[in-house]
Amino acid sequence: MSGRKVLAISASPSEMSKTARLVEAVLLGLRALEIDTEHVILRDLDPGALLAADVRVPSLAAFRDKVVAAHGLIIATPIYKASFSGLLKAGLDAFPQFALAGKVVLPLATGGSLAHVLALDYALRPVFQSMGARHVVQSHFASESDFPKGGEEIALGDPSWGALRFACDNFVYSLTDDHRASMLGHPRPPSEDK
Repeated sequence: MSGRKVLAISASPSEMSKTARLVEAVLLGLRALEIDTEHVILRDLDPGALLAADVRVPSLAAFRDKVVAAHGLIIATPIYKASFSGLLKAGLDAFPQFALAGKVVLPLATGGSLAHVLALDYALRPVFQSMGARHVVQSHFASESDFPKGGEEIALGDPSWGALRFACDNFVYSLTDDHRASMLGHPRPPSEDK
């Protein structure tokens, strides 16, 4: 699996984010498989540049470069009012229409209760599809009650996180060089540079 790059994007405005904790647990599992990973927390980017989609600002330009270089993306957001965060919307708006072309995407979300779970499929998945993602794997939603109390780390080996492990396994398979994985989702469109 060496040579594969995965970029995780956390879109919670909270400094003590459960969304970021969920992402870190997934990235720990990917690093154990020797997958090159990086985690971008959108609230750490220049807010003015993010809202204006000004890619001349170095932090936003570097973020775009990381998305372009990634084979797979883990995109994680808290769910507010049955939709993904405004911070994620601003981050996605900084990219051209087909910025996710050829990429595998693992959507993750957190929220207060299971009442928000459908936002992954009805609000977020269509956005990734419209941006040309090659494959959007099964998403995972973690509610407030799923998290260990007291801020302990999330252990993917714990049986209560079985559905998240399954989503991660599908994500990893989709990143492989197996010829069948290349048939998942939309193919990468021809490069405009040619």
